Amino acid sequence: MSQQNANEEKVTEVVDETVEATEETVEETTEEVVEVNEVEELEQKLQAEEERFLRLRADFDNLKRRTQTDREAAAKYRSQNLLTDLLPVLDNFERALQVEATTEDGESIKKGIEMVYRSLVEATNKEGLEVIETVDQPFDPNFHQAVLQEQDDSKEAGTVLQELQRGYKLKDRVLRPAMVKVNE
Repeated sequence: MSQQNANEEKVTEVVDETVEATEETVEETTEEVVEVNEVEELEQKLQAEEERFLRLRADFDNLKRRTQTDREAAAKYRSQNLLTDLLPVLDNFERALQVEATTEDGESIKKGIEMVYRSLVEATNKEGLEVIETVDQPFDPNFHQAVLQEQDDSKEAGTVLQELQRGYKLKDRVLRPAMVKVNE
C-alpha cells in the first residue's frame, strides 16, 4: 500500500502543481485581458482626443480666416461713414457752383468754391468714392432710384433721361443711389 500511497501522493502533487499552474495561467490571462481592455480603452480615448484636437484646430483656422476677412472688409470700407456724411456737402458745393456770379467779387468767390470742391472730390476719390453714371444709361435699380418718368421717343424705354441727384458708390458698395428721371 505504500506504493499506492506514494502514487497517490505523486498524483496529488501533480494535480496540485497542475492546479497551481492553471491558477497562475488564469491569473496571467486575466491580467492580460485587463491590460488589453485598458489598452483598447486608452486607444479609444486617444482617438477621441485626436478628433477633438482636429475639430478645435479647424474651428481655430475658420476663426482666423473669418477675422482676416472682417479686417480686410473693415479696411476696405473704413471711410464709408465719413464719405456718407460728406455727400450732402458735395451736393451743396455743386448747387453753389450752378449759381451765376454777377459781380467780380462773386466770380472770385465762385472760383474759391470751385477750388475747394475739386480738392474735396480728389480726396473722396482717393478713398474710393465714385460717381454713379446715369444719363443715357439703362435704368438699373441697384444704382438708380426712379423718381420721375417721361416719354421721349428719341431714346429707348428704360433709359435714364436726367439726373436729379447724384448717386455715389464706395468701391463696390452703393452709398446713395442716383435719383433719376427715366424714359417710359
